[in-house]
Amino acid sequence: MSRYNEVVELVQSFEKDFIKFYDKGNKSAGTRVRKAMNDLKRKAQEVRKEVQEIKAKEKDETPAAPTV
Repeated sequence: MSRYNEVVELVQSFEKDFIKFYDKGNKSAGTRVRKAMNDLKRKAQEVRKEVQEIKAKEKDETPAAPTV
């Protein structure tokens, strides 16, 4: 669950910039929001890759079903 917590913390870390940009029109906060969304994209890609690796590893370790 630590990956989930990492993603949640990342999203929560840029909440203030979202508020500043969308509610107050602060253009500098908009730049930070774009950067934060790019960071989120990278984190999501890491998680996707890790999930795929774990699935592949489990598939390799699972014994094949006997054939009839």
